[in-house]
Formats: sequence, structure tokens, C-alpha cells
Amino acid sequence: MDLFSDLSGKTSIVTGGNQGIGLALAEGLAKYGSKVVIVNRRAEEGEKAAQHIRNTGGSAISIPADVSKRDSVVEMVERIIDHHGQLDVLVNNAGVNIRKPAADMSEEELDTMLDINLKGLFFCCQAAAKYMIKQGRGKIINVSSITYTYAFLNRAPYSATKAGVSQLTKTLALEWAKFGLTVNAIGPGIVQTPLTEVYIKSDPERTDRVRGMIPMGRFSKPEDLVGVTLFLASGASDYLTGQTIIVDGGFTLGNMDW
Repeated sequence: MDLFSDLSGKTSIVTGGNQGIGLALAEGLAKYGSKVVIVNRRAEEGEKAAQHIRNTGGSAISIPADVSKRDSVVEMVERIIDHHGQLDVLVNNAGVNIRKPAADMSEEELDTMLDINLKGLFFCCQAAAKYMIKQGRGKIINVSSITYTYAFLNRAPYSATKAGVSQLTKTLALEWAKFGLTVNAIGPGIVQTPLTEVYIKSDPERTDRVRGMIPMGRFSKPEDLVGVTLFLASGASDYLTGQTIIVDGGFTLGNMDW
């Protein structure tokens, strides 16, 4: 068995797995043998992503759920257990980022980010852990961000939710280690996805300046996050828990050439 990537017989949930980072992670897990469950609010988009994975030889189904609603999450996990009989990996990728000056942020916008990025992630961890604890094993992988420790303009509530994700990762890891669960997080840097492409292209001068601050010289692609996800989902990381692993091409090293 390949310690780092053989996920044969495993069942993995990927929330927000219909596009961008989530789809790349779902594809990676399926490629190395896991049965993948795509979870997102829009059933049609989720099924399209699952069909794409099946077309490339992987095992995938789609279950629609609103992660910000506890009942919806509980029902989703129960359906997965009924279908697959087990739950081994949870990837909490669903999230939303509203870029706006803090003074102009509405209560509704704030609630949206809190509900999905933090509360929804907690609901998924909670519901999955109840089954993983019974199994005596489980891997929870939360998608945080470099903004949990590195400040960006116009990202105040978003950064706060991601700081919450990384701290929640630590506390859940502490609480659930005795049951055989590991809880870790990934902290992506600037990832080029369909959602960020418009922002990246909107100001070429700013984009070039920011890209120049990345030691590796480019923005990341969703595929750059697959390797660390496979590591955290596999037996290779069995003694690693409570960590946020930064994957940013060296951006947060502080490339201050002056």
C-alpha cells in the first residue's frame, strides 16, 4: 500500500466540491481510490461535478445540502452513511469571500460569511465526528486561508472567519484525538479560480505587483492543494493533528526587497 496516497475503500466528503478548489480536491481524492461525495447547495452543479469524476474513472455521487443549516448537514451525513456505510474523510471547503471595506459591510454580508465559513464548517465537523468517533477513526481537513494570520485590505470579516477556522481546527483536534480522529487545516495563498479570475484581471498593475511578492513567481492553481490534501487524508499523517499547513508559494515568508 502507498502510505501517502492509497485511499482505496475510503469515503470522502468535499463540501463546495462542484468547482474551483473543491472540485480539484474531489478529483484528487477519487483518483487515488476514495469514493467521493460532492456536497453543495445547487443539486444540478453538484451532479455535473460528480458525473465529471465518474467519466474519468472515479467514484462520485452528489448530495445537495446547505451547510449553514444544521438539519441539512445532519441529513446529508446520514444519507452518506446509509449509502456507503462509513465516513473516513471530511474536507470542509465550502466558503464565501465578500471583499468590501469594513466600514461598508452590511449585517447581511457579515452573517453570510459567518454562517458558511465558520458556523457551517462547525456543523459539518460535528455531524461527521459523531460517526467517525463510533468508527474509531477519521480525517477532518478544513480549508482555512493565509488571511488567518496575514492581513489583506477589505477582508476583515472573511479573515476573522478563517482565523476562527484555524483555531477551531486546533480545539477540535485536542478534543477528538482520543477517539482516533485527526483535524487539520490547509491555508491556501492566492488561488487562481473562476471566482478569483475576474478580480485578478481587473487591475493588471496590482496583479503583477502582488505576483512579484510570491517567491515562486505565480499564483497557485487548485491542483497545487491536492498533494497536501492527500497527505492529510492518508495514513502518512496519522500522528499530525491541529495544524494549519500553509500552501502559498512562499508568499507569507515576507518578500520585502527594499
